[in-house]
Amino acid sequence: MALSVQEEATRIADPVPVAVHLRPPVRKGVTERFSSSDVQPSLEVTRFPLVARLIRNRKFQFFLILPNQIVFWAVVLLGFVGTADPGLNFGTAITWYVWFCLVFVMMVVVGRAWCVMCPFGGFAEWIQRRTFWKRTQKSLGLGRKFPARLARYGFLIPVVSFLILTWLEEFFNIAGPGNPIATSFMVIGIVASALVFFMVFERRTFCRYICPLSTLIGSVGSMGSVAGFRTKDREVCLSCTTKDCMRGSADGYGCPWYTWPGSADSNLYCGLCSECYKSCPEGNVGLFLQKPLTSVVAPRRRRIDVAWGIALLFGLVLYQQFNATNVFAAIDNWLNTELHFPQYPNPVDYLGFIIVGAALVSGVAWLVSKAFANRSLRFDQPGNFIEKKSQFRTYFMPIAYGLIPIVGADYFARQLPKFLKYSPRVVPAVMHIFGFASAKSSLFHLSIMTNGWIVFTQVAVIVVGTLASAWSMWRITRRELVSVSRGHIGIYMSTLAIVLASGAATAVLYVIMHAAN
Repeated sequence: MALSVQEEATRIADPVPVAVHLRPPVRKGVTERFSSSDVQPSLEVTRFPLVARLIRNRKFQFFLILPNQIVFWAVVLLGFVGTADPGLNFGTAITWYVWFCLVFVMMVVVGRAWCVMCPFGGFAEWIQRRTFWKRTQKSLGLGRKFPARLARYGFLIPVVSFLILTWLEEFFNIAGPGNPIATSFMVIGIVASALVFFMVFERRTFCRYICPLSTLIGSVGSMGSVAGFRTKDREVCLSCTTKDCMRGSADGYGCPWYTWPGSADSNLYCGLCSECYKSCPEGNVGLFLQKPLTSVVAPRRRRIDVAWGIALLFGLVLYQQFNATNVFAAIDNWLNTELHFPQYPNPVDYLGFIIVGAALVSGVAWLVSKAFANRSLRFDQPGNFIEKKSQFRTYFMPIAYGLIPIVGADYFARQLPKFLKYSPRVVPAVMHIFGFASAKSSLFHLSIMTNGWIVFTQVAVIVVGTLASAWSMWRITRRELVSVSRGHIGIYMSTLAIVLASGAATAVLYVIMHAAN
């Protein structure tokens, strides 16, 4: 978990950050169910000399970003000068048939792997730091702090950015894919936005608070097996007076994500940039691996902005499934006629469906809290187990976190039709750059799977996600909800029913869609 809102607002202004207690106080008579194994990463990979030398090398991240920079600037260039056929244009083919699907694989396996090699933030950071990899003392730009009032919204601002970007993609048929020029303008827009924020604000303010993918990568990435950079001995961090991992030193910058390794109990905000590892004078920071789903189950203090972000993302992906059905087409056409809106998607049904999806998640959590909350516990008094959290928040946050595997599986399954139908077109698209008649290539017409098998694969992905979510929800319920609930069997059955209903709904929608893009 990242620093508290107050610590984020002050941006490490105090010599010693306030210690974040990992174990909340337990009300007398309430069974303690926390286990140190829940949050302790399994393996420190930087203990291996070769890995340590590689990560400590300041050129390491540059060479991770460079290939993506080359590809994405090729996407921009070919959108303007390449063929208008989106199936033969390398820019659209690599972006919409391959890249988006692979990003989700990286999230599930590694976490914020994309953040460490992102060409958008990487390009802007090179300009901000005025160097590709060296440690400079003066940065370019105004270096302002992000407003504390906005920082309190955490993961919700990136969700809003993602919703706006997704609507624009749908409205202009960018991800169809449509005209390759539209993809180029989208990429330029993201890079330009990132550059503006890097020039106005300090560090990676854009990446943490604005980037459209931040909430999605952070939440879905919590399933990953990379725990991020963590403290080896927390007592060393607590006694440290310099906090170089946050402020920076001669060897490294202060954490660009404003995350103190001493308070981390998930990989939620670790961008894997390794600056804290380079900066720590005590050698007390390492890169750790963990069991899959650990960062879903492990956080001791969950965040309400993350919970609402998950609910809204779930609503969005359900919308993306539903909009492929004939029923949605009829609703959207009717709204466009009544509201005199030019075309799909109508913003009313777009936002309405997403809000309804999020409301269903929160509404079910509210009903569970009303049905099972232990009336003998006070939910509004400091010092109790729930520490000033309302009854609703006490149930909503764990339930939302427990749905992360289903949400991640749903987003991944939604990308499969394009990947399995059209990803072989990347090869003919490369051939087309060099003047070959690639439209006649057998790869241009090759599909990895038929529609029937794509549907089967999508449902299988949802089944795996549902099982992972059921396991996570059971662990979370046992650890956090049983102790504040009456009717322990009932609370288990209720949270499990939420998972199964969510998984069944998404699986049925994929069957109805029948591999639609």
